[in-house]
Amino acid sequence: MSGSAKPLILVVEDEAPLVTLLRYNLEKQGFRVDEAGDGTEALTKITESPPDLLLLDWMLPTLSGIELCRQIRRRPAMRGLPVIMLTARAEDQDAVRGLETGADDYITKPFSPEALIARIRALLRRSGTGPAKSPLIFHDIELDPATHRVTRGSKLLHLGPTEFRLLEFFMRHPRRVFSREDVLNAVWGRDIHVEPRTVDVHIRRLRKAINAPGELDLVRTVRAAGYALDVDVAAVAA
Repeated sequence: MSGSAKPLILVVEDEAPLVTLLRYNLEKQGFRVDEAGDGTEALTKITESPPDLLLLDWMLPTLSGIELCRQIRRRPAMRGLPVIMLTARAEDQDAVRGLETGADDYITKPFSPEALIARIRALLRRSGTGPAKSPLIFHDIELDPATHRVTRGSKLLHLGPTEFRLLEFFMRHPRRVFSREDVLNAVWGRDIHVEPRTVDVHIRRLRKAINAPGELDLVRTVRAAGYALDVDVAAVAA
């Protein structure tokens, strides 16, 4: 990631007027801005000089935003890159598809610059390391907030920024059941509007990241209540 005090935002968008508008508003708020007009160019720029956050249009020439997001998440060095998807597709299933592909957040067009800036700041806060904190341990998982390393046993796990923040939240409150609203407020923030189903998508991604085949599922779903980081005692005994 960029070592500059000003976060670098890579805007991947092929509509020139929108790029101009985004650059103006982002730079006014103190961000540095780079741009790419298609997915292939964006992938090259991310590889050569990783930004602090990717603002990614869904529909792009040469390589779609969805496919670019997939490729980023397949590469260990890029899995932690925060991604906000810009889309004109307002249907719920499209938003969920974008999240399941690897985006951390999405915003539908048209949108207000203020709403976008708020989401960018919230995601950068969640992905930042912040002040040094002691490692957290639950069962056979260890999470180090200072280095953003997560291990299960001797295996290093690769989590996206939102999944890392989710796991950190649960590990600070083990065995407690939290509703979707609780999780939204704690991980996304009260000032950000996010659909409750977004929690379900990221919980599935967290489960996939931390639970290898044959391992205990440490994220417990409590029907009509929410989620908890917990160990099934019966499963351990078996």
